[in-house]
Amino acid sequence: MVRIAVDAMGGDNAPGEIIKGAVDAASRREDIHVYLVGREDAVKQGLAACPNYPKARITVVPASEVIETEEPPVNAIRRKKDSSIVVGMNLVKKGEADAFVSAGNSGAILVGGQMIVGRIKGVERAPFGALIPTEQGVSLLLDSGANVDARASHLVQFAQMGSIYMEHVIGIEKPRVGIVNVGAEEEKGNALVKETFPLMKACPDINFTGSIEAREIPHGGADVIVCEAFTGNVILKLYEGTGAVLLSMVKKGLMTSLRSKIGALLVKPALKETMKKFDASQYGGAPLLGLKGLVVKTHGSAKAKEVSNSIIQCVTFKEQKINEKIKESLEAKEQAAET
Repeated sequence: MVRIAVDAMGGDNAPGEIIKGAVDAASRREDIHVYLVGREDAVKQGLAACPNYPKARITVVPASEVIETEEPPVNAIRRKKDSSIVVGMNLVKKGEADAFVSAGNSGAILVGGQMIVGRIKGVERAPFGALIPTEQGVSLLLDSGANVDARASHLVQFAQMGSIYMEHVIGIEKPRVGIVNVGAEEEKGNALVKETFPLMKACPDINFTGSIEAREIPHGGADVIVCEAFTGNVILKLYEGTGAVLLSMVKKGLMTSLRSKIGALLVKPALKETMKKFDASQYGGAPLLGLKGLVVKTHGSAKAKEVSNSIIQCVTFKEQKINEKIKESLEAKEQAAET
């Protein structure tokens, strides 16, 4: 049984959509036990609206406070000890839960993950790793929001941890690693990219294929896409915005005339299947890699489907022992450096 603490109060659609997602995940998988963390009355009211939910595998954990989106993360984590984020992360820290999932304040999740759950020994920075749809399947973009000011050694570690994730969770053997750049040539890029490039090239733990330009990302030019969080978050948000606009424009275009409407009926099944592949919500949330326990951040606007998939994503992470593999990889590297 994989035990997953879920922040019932985090996100734009909390607690309703969060609770629905938790119920859906527990209904789909019998090996999941969900701890819904939040204001007890609100959570119980939300559960009451979900008929026939698996009561034996959903537990309400009271937390009287909520960390709002605009609150300063460090102060909020320190002051609001009974918030849903702090209580949920403490369940992971104490070993009472295997993972924590939240659509709440990103900064608070990052700070709480490092202060409460803690980093694996040897991990310099913990990045958010977001799965993004591509022509080839999916790629892992990291850092996608945690460390806007990263050093070259951080990016190399991101590549190592991302490679472990893609190999053991997604099943890609020797995942290709690319560093985001403004050109394919090795001599191009800013100071950080130029410093990182030779380090990645010399790293035996990754299958480094060189620079990747933004236009190659949707084509699946690399399985692990590495950059600092400022660039990564811009890529992620542009990706999501472009996808939403294209979908809207296609729908409008298909409704402009009688002929297009007839055509829309004919292409609808194929179009629906194609667009489903580019629906980011089906891939779950972004894990904060390199922590002693699993912490997953979903979109602030996440609805039940994305929450459910984020919870189920935790099962694979736990089964494949990703944290243990990251720890082993860092230990092996440290021993090799000593010899």
